[in-house]
Amino acid sequence: MPIRHLRVVGGGESMAMLPDEIWAHILEIGTDSASLTYRDLCALAMASRRLSRLSAEPALWSTLLAIDFPDGEKVSPSPKALYQTRFKLEKAKRAALQRAKMLFAQSKVAVSRKRLQELKLSLVREGDRLKAAVEELRNLERARTASVALNVWQPEVVRGRQKQIVEQCTVPIESRVCALKMEVQVCKQQIANFNKTYEEEKKKLGKHKQALASLEYHPLQSHFNSTPSDSNKRKRLELSSDCKSLFLNV
Repeated sequence: MPIRHLRVVGGGESMAMLPDEIWAHILEIGTDSASLTYRDLCALAMASRRLSRLSAEPALWSTLLAIDFPDGEKVSPSPKALYQTRFKLEKAKRAALQRAKMLFAQSKVAVSRKRLQELKLSLVREGDRLKAAVEELRNLERARTASVALNVWQPEVVRGRQKQIVEQCTVPIESRVCALKMEVQVCKQQIANFNKTYEEEKKKLGKHKQALASLEYHPLQSHFNSTPSDSNKRKRLELSSDCKSLFLNV
C-alpha cells in the first residue's frame, strides 16, 4: 500500500507528535521504494512548514534524481535545484516532441485532404469523358441505323434526313463504335477504382483527424511523468514492511 493511502490510527495529532527523525525515515523509505515521487514531495511541502523543511532534504532529491534521471548528473550541492533544472529540460523536450507529433499529424491530414481533392477532380474528368463517349456512341449508332435505312425505300423527307445524318459522320462507323465501347468500359472501370480509392482515403482522413484531435486535447495528460526515462514500465511498489510497522506502531 503506498504511503499516501495509509491511514494512521489516532488521527492527525498522532502524526504531528512524530519526531523529525521518524518523518525523515518515512520519507526516505518512500523515495527509496518509489512510493513517493516529486509530486508527493511538493504536495507535502505545501502542507506545513515542517513538512516543507523535511521534504527538501537533499538525500530525498538525490534519490529521485537517480530514479527519474538515471543517465544524468547525480551529485550536486543542491539536488532539488538540479532536479528542477532537469525537470524543466525534460518538460521542454517532451513539449517539442509533442509539437513535432502534432505537425506530423497535421501534415497527414493535409495530404489526405489534397488526395481527396485530386480524386474528386479525377472523378469529374472521367465522368465528363464517359458522357462524351456515350454521346458520341449514341450519335454513331444513329448514323449506322440511318446508313442501313438508306438501302430501303423511304419517303423523300425521311430519306433526306437520314442521308444528312450519314454525311455528318466523317469517321468509319464500325471501328469508331468498337473504340468508343471500349472507352466506355475503361471509363466505368476508372470511375469505380476512383470511388473505391476515395472511400479508402476518406477513412484514412478520419483516422488522421482522430489522431490529431487526441494530440491537441489532453485535459488529464501531463507533459512529464514521474519517471521520464521509463514512464510506462515503472509501477508503484508496495510499502516495505519496516515502514508499515512504523505506521502501525504510532
